[in-house]
Amino acid sequence: MDPTLVVLVDDHEILESALRDAVARVPGLAFAGVAPTVDAALDRHPDAGLAVLDLRLADGSSPLRNVARLVEHGAAVVVFTSGENPYLLRLVATTPILGIVRKSDPIQVLVDTLAVVATGTPVLSTEWAAALDSDPGLDAAGLSTQEQQVLSLFATGLKAQAVAAAMGIAVSTVEDYVRRIRSKYARIGRHADTKIDLYKRAVEDGFLPLPDSVA
Repeated sequence: MDPTLVVLVDDHEILESALRDAVARVPGLAFAGVAPTVDAALDRHPDAGLAVLDLRLADGSSPLRNVARLVEHGAAVVVFTSGENPYLLRLVATTPILGIVRKSDPIQVLVDTLAVVATGTPVLSTEWAAALDSDPGLDAAGLSTQEQQVLSLFATGLKAQAVAAAMGIAVSTVEDYVRRIRSKYARIGRHADTKIDLYKRAVEDGFLPLPDSVA
């Protein structure tokens, strides 16, 4: 893992030139390339130690899971977003990211952020502080990684048997996970008694893409 190697995870390749320019202005950093998904980034640029991540990718992947996968791989993460979903921004602000930069910011903001986070130091921007302080009414359910995966599959309409087959676990285990998920949401006042409720909770918490996501 090379902390000086930067990869852009974004499905809009037009942003590649902007990031390439920003990286070129930071001594010691090098631009690895662009990938449309986290899977592609890890496959094409496994040594990149600094990931600039768009929250809304065309594959509909969960922003929270994307951050988690990159961090688990050993990469530092800077969120690069247009900020169109304040709740997702608030959620991702609580993860181990090192910075948030809006796509509308001047290129120098991205340059300065990259220069700092390349040293392992987080950059607490106005956007990050506002995200952490906003929308306090929706508490996180604290789902485990397995529970998140069950929810993201089950809430789309798949039957327990299909979820079990996809995850390689028993149907009874899936049913137990669903009961736990519903219980966790109920404890924080965000009931998920029906599959429609579960779908809404999954979208709110970023485990499923928003209905208006665009490719």
